[in-house]
Amino acid sequence: MNSIPYDKRTGKIWLDGTLVEWQDAKLHVLTHGLHYASAVFEGERVYDGKIFKLTDHTERLVYSASRMGFKIPYSVNQIDSFCNEVVNVQKIENGYVRPIAWRGSEMMAVSAQHNTIHLAIAAWVWGSYFDPKIKLNGIKLNISKWRKPSPDSIPWDTKASGNYMINTLSKHDAEKDGYNDSMMLDYQGNIAEATGANVFFVNKEQTEIYTPIADSFLNGITRRTIIDIAKSLQIKVVEKKIKLEDLKNYSGCFLTGSAAEVTPVSQIGEYSFQVLDLIGKLSDQYQALVRKK
Repeated sequence: MNSIPYDKRTGKIWLDGTLVEWQDAKLHVLTHGLHYASAVFEGERVYDGKIFKLTDHTERLVYSASRMGFKIPYSVNQIDSFCNEVVNVQKIENGYVRPIAWRGSEMMAVSAQHNTIHLAIAAWVWGSYFDPKIKLNGIKLNISKWRKPSPDSIPWDTKASGNYMINTLSKHDAEKDGYNDSMMLDYQGNIAEATGANVFFVNKEQTEIYTPIADSFLNGITRRTIIDIAKSLQIKVVEKKIKLEDLKNYSGCFLTGSAAEVTPVSQIGEYSFQVLDLIGKLSDQYQALVRKK
């Protein structure tokens, strides 16, 4: 993992219609997106020089902006081309892309109807989200004290920056106590997701997988991809409300996300899981798909 601070790296970042030097990609301290979280973003993986499911991500970015009450001044096709341009300029073979759109600094108050909408896209070389050695044996999660808000209190189906505040708090608490990540519950106390990834569970016979219904957290693109892969392998997929005490009924658990890919879990609080062959098979199928020419 590159240890250089992100504001000290080199290369180009696409910003408001042009490629600028990495360290010149700046915004004003009174930007609305910084103070009031009026920003939306995406996280995309590059495999062998190609962004996986780029248009799916861009469409979600545009949708997220719409839900936040603003319109990105570029089409989906244009944003796709900008992302590809950055990857090519940065010569990224395997890495990560971060498009982000936000309200600017014309108005500094809760209301910001007339602020300029900005768009930036950065890309960098990036490896595994979790330490590969730890990931091999399954990561360990605590159970967060923070719960996902009810769906009528936030734009829960968007990748908006404000939605991640409690995720960051949860992740920091987990790492402070020696865990790799944190399992978050929803507003009703059901299993929801990890801080940056969706979660799946496997039955003891390894014939079915279960995942929470995405009704208060993001229905991830990788989540949907894994569901499709599982169904193609004749594995039954059940989306249901999962209570914490239900975890004793499952023998396996894994996380999915653009960053996390397919990551086995060995522990959630007091519950333990095995790194099952089925999880490895789903991971192999996913890797074959993302690197398909």
